[in-house]
Amino acid sequence: MRTYVLVHGGGHGGWCYQRVARIMRSRGQEVYTPTMTGLGERAHLLSPAVDLDLHVTDIVKVLEFEDLRDVILVGHSYGGMVITGVADRATDRIGHIVFLDAATPQNAQSLVDVAGPLMLAARTGGRVVDGVELVLYPGEDPMHFFGLKDPQQIAWIKPKLTPHPWKCFEQKLWLTNEAAMRRIPQTHIVCTSTLRGRDVALLKASSDGRVWDIDTGHDLMISEPEAVAEMLLRLAKL
Repeated sequence: MRTYVLVHGGGHGGWCYQRVARIMRSRGQEVYTPTMTGLGERAHLLSPAVDLDLHVTDIVKVLEFEDLRDVILVGHSYGGMVITGVADRATDRIGHIVFLDAATPQNAQSLVDVAGPLMLAARTGGRVVDGVELVLYPGEDPMHFFGLKDPQQIAWIKPKLTPHPWKCFEQKLWLTNEAAMRRIPQTHIVCTSTLRGRDVALLKASSDGRVWDIDTGHDLMISEPEAVAEMLLRLAKL
């Protein structure tokens, strides 16, 4: 048995991993799916203080208060920013890092630095509420961003999406323990369609060649939960 912590991306919450977590738990794994402050069922905690640094702290605190060790830490999309920061702060608790169609930042980069055109497009239609600039508003058809096509999956996700503070996307990630963090084994699970925009050689070099792809849209944990679960379960044996 291994311990997995699955970190969601922008506009989502721990709910997005329900089906993946159910499969993995049925196979004897320990799985945590925390929701970060201001999102999902914690949307009522939204405030101007919510940023990338707070989200990193959210996950670090889960590791500390649950006393988790040798964790397989998984991050989807924006969650790649978060898990990189978590691995930097809690290096001794992490056994493996998994980027699930996720941002793979370098030191002093923001998500806007990593995926500028996409993030600036996501900012369109944003609005300021109680002093917080929010983006990724769930509109009539938000699925163009998340890559879902199945009507049942779309009906399931739409009521659960929440707008995301822009501050999280423009704040830079500062690493203080980078050399040790980079020695943690990595795996990249990506959508086939996004491979064209990635430096695959660099990803392979950072992960001993573990760059696995699934032919689906960006929200692959929703569209292909069985495939995602199977790939994550492979890592339990490493």
